[in-house]
Amino acid sequence: MGKVIVIDDNVVYCDYVGNLLAKEGIAIEKIYSFAAAKKALSAVRSDEIVLSDFRFPDGDGIELLRLMCETGHRNPFFIMTDYDEVPTAVRSMKSGADDYISKRKLEDELLPVIRNLLKRKSLANTNGENIFQRESEAFQFIDRRIRLVASTNISVLILGENGTGKEHIAEKIHRLSDRANKPFVAVDCGLLSASLAASTLFGHEKGAFTGATDNKAGYFRESDGGTLFLDEVGNLPMEVQQMLLRAIQSKTYRSVGGSQDKVADIRIIAATNEDLKKAVEEKRFRQDLYYRIQEFVIELPPLRKCREDILPLAKFFIDKMNTELNKSVSGLDEEATERLQLYNWPGNVRELRQTIQTAVLMTGNGMITTETLGLPEEVVYANSDFSLIDDEIQKERIIKALKQADGNKRQAARLLGISPPTLYKKLEQYNIQ
Repeated sequence: MGKVIVIDDNVVYCDYVGNLLAKEGIAIEKIYSFAAAKKALSAVRSDEIVLSDFRFPDGDGIELLRLMCETGHRNPFFIMTDYDEVPTAVRSMKSGADDYISKRKLEDELLPVIRNLLKRKSLANTNGENIFQRESEAFQFIDRRIRLVASTNISVLILGENGTGKEHIAEKIHRLSDRANKPFVAVDCGLLSASLAASTLFGHEKGAFTGATDNKAGYFRESDGGTLFLDEVGNLPMEVQQMLLRAIQSKTYRSVGGSQDKVADIRIIAATNEDLKKAVEEKRFRQDLYYRIQEFVIELPPLRKCREDILPLAKFFIDKMNTELNKSVSGLDEEATERLQLYNWPGNVRELRQTIQTAVLMTGNGMITTETLGLPEEVVYANSDFSLIDDEIQKERIIKALKQADGNKRQAARLLGISPPTLYKKLEQYNIQ
């Protein structure tokens, strides 16, 4: 995925904006002059986003935008403005700018805009091809539920810890639905401030509030005909929850400051790592909205409960990172493999991906070792998915653990949460070779 190019001749402010994005893990490039920006934008890559100040001593943002368009580039282009420049910035949108962002509200407005644009561009570029198909029993069950609900318009609530892949599940539901050729719009509700949430979701009319100098479409309009994914939905302000409930119930919505309802042909998929029932009890989440969004529930287990997925996922990420980082890592050595399988992954698949990314970068070529893997040595707790709880399923669990450990009995015993001598007794008892 490309970077965000920040252009401002105020070096301090340019650094501030760039650092704000960089802290969120977004790749950036900072340009401090109009002349340098003209040169850079004439050769801008198609996957890059431009965030430019409006006024320069020797030109303006409109000229930069026109230069980019003249060279055949149609990159997302955003104007940063001071309050008294808003009317001029609005006029710049007629030249092709995607939007303007007030410098006074930059911390509230910038990250939601950039993050959601990056998500949509990433989805468009991959078309879902790089989403790994997990083969564990738990995810085979989840896959069946996905296929069952995908062809309907039922609202879906996806539950799971941070990093379990809730957005990937939402994307898969969308791709398997009749709306697959329509937009999939992902919104991180945790990034929406209380003052901007309603406008961001439903849009606003000119004059609706101070600074609203033009009409602006929201994510509901953008996802028309497709799917709107509301990640961390529990963070929505109560007044916006009411608006969302009405939109789901009536299939219509009204923009902020608007006087007419607009049709909302949208499929809602929501996700959270929060206990929404508790939020309802504490009056932080509307009960009627809770029942509306959880017509069908998909609950994702943590990675530590699906240990048979760890190695296949790791191998998938190694191949992916080799391509992205131009490395040639061939795999994991035996000790690194064991460490990978026995770690409890509090950050789930997201943590596994980041761990493999760092390991591939540090290794460069050859095999990943425990040193480059960088994980602490720890044992799997006895209450893991492999633990021997029920006599009737012990044999099945032992076979599963042995397969996961590639026949290594010591490692299988650790996965099962038992001692090697106990495992040997069980192997003899069940005549497992």
